[in-house]
Amino acid sequence: MTLAERHNTILELLKQRGSILVSDLAEILKVSSVTIRKDLTLLEEKKMLYRTHGSAILINPYINDRNVSEKEKLNPEEKQAIGKAAASLIIPDDSIIIASGTTMFFLAREIRPSDHLTVITSSINVTSILARQHNIDIIQLGGLVRNSSVSVVSEYAVKMLENFSCSKLFIGVDGIDPTYGLTTTNLLEASLNRAMIQAAQKTIVLTDSSKFGRRGFGKICGLEAIDQIITDDKVSPLIVKDLEERGIEITIAPQLHKTQDSI
Repeated sequence: MTLAERHNTILELLKQRGSILVSDLAEILKVSSVTIRKDLTLLEEKKMLYRTHGSAILINPYINDRNVSEKEKLNPEEKQAIGKAAASLIIPDDSIIIASGTTMFFLAREIRPSDHLTVITSSINVTSILARQHNIDIIQLGGLVRNSSVSVVSEYAVKMLENFSCSKLFIGVDGIDPTYGLTTTNLLEASLNRAMIQAAQKTIVLTDSSKFGRRGFGKICGLEAIDQIITDDKVSPLIVKDLEERGIEITIAPQLHKTQDSI
């Protein structure tokens, strides 16, 4: 097998699996681990994969903080479907927490309670959307406003949450890693998210499939702390199986245009 053929095989395997061990590649390609490491180095230099300890993955898992206006343009159809599926879980006279993140905007736009609803949120944009409805009581958490997310973070917000107990937390993330857990790009936000988890009976993660296998700077919690994930139909079946085996409920939100096309 030539160098080019070996590289093509490595990339094809990564597309199928998402990640692969150096030892597995050496066995499959019948070459030494040293040769595989050299191959991975060359491919990484071409920005075709990202090397980790003893393995390779298709994309760089580390995420930089981006402005909310930029994030809102990413995967809007998926986020709308996820928001609609999440809104259907809200029951009459519910008390919920909504964290920050652009997927939370899509959730807020889908919330139309027929009865009374209480919402605690750190997101100023979520408050702006929900404040138009007379039957929703909103508790806006206070603190320093992050310009990039238009949401508040502070120890004061954490202290406020100690006085509340809600049925559900809807939370967005910048990354979900099977070994590292849920992450965001800001340490203060990660701390506030942990307090939200403590104040809710059920933690529901809203995330499009692009966040799986990614990592932000600040760790929120391990996967054992969450109850349900709502995502889109582009998520890998292998990821779904792994999460379900961990006892996490997975909801795949059908996209609206796909639902209409099938009718």
